[in-house]
Amino acid sequence: MISYGRTVLDLADELVDAYAEVFSAPPWNEGEETIRHFSTRLQSDVRRPGFRTAFAQSPAGIDGFATGWITRDPFPEHRAYPQVAAQLGPQRVRELLVGALEIDELAVRAHARGHGTGRALLTEITADAPDGRAWLLTSRLATDTVATYRRLGWHEVPALPGTLTGVIVFLAPGHPGR
Repeated sequence: MISYGRTVLDLADELVDAYAEVFSAPPWNEGEETIRHFSTRLQSDVRRPGFRTAFAQSPAGIDGFATGWITRDPFPEHRAYPQVAAQLGPQRVRELLVGALEIDELAVRAHARGHGTGRALLTEITADAPDGRAWLLTSRLATDTVATYRRLGWHEVPALPGTLTGVIVFLAPGHPGR
């Protein structure tokens, strides 16, 4: 199911619980402060242009979710954006990422993994990406996550020589810049 804008705030507590379960475990090992920060971020993220959330539910509750929005111009300069900009360079950032759907979070609870939940969430949230342009980033240390994105057909954007950072930028299977 997909939700646009602030309507997702009705599920905020369940999304935070799912986020905490997924991202407090290895390789992320996020603490309580980061989890609280996600809850706060969600309150402001819903106001971003093109914000949407895809989520999977079962009788157990939220099994997983993905959040995203349209990457603005100028390219942001906070969180991991400087790493992305350094690794890709300004021209590729403009061509590949600005104006594209940015997948900010993808979280699938342990009990829902291996059943296509992540694939379904990514398919649903990117279904109406502008001109098929969607992207995400993940940590190089999250080897299972990196392998999953590759298996799902996401394409790694190679870093410019000498600019390798701790993140990997992936383009969606339908992104014309692949």
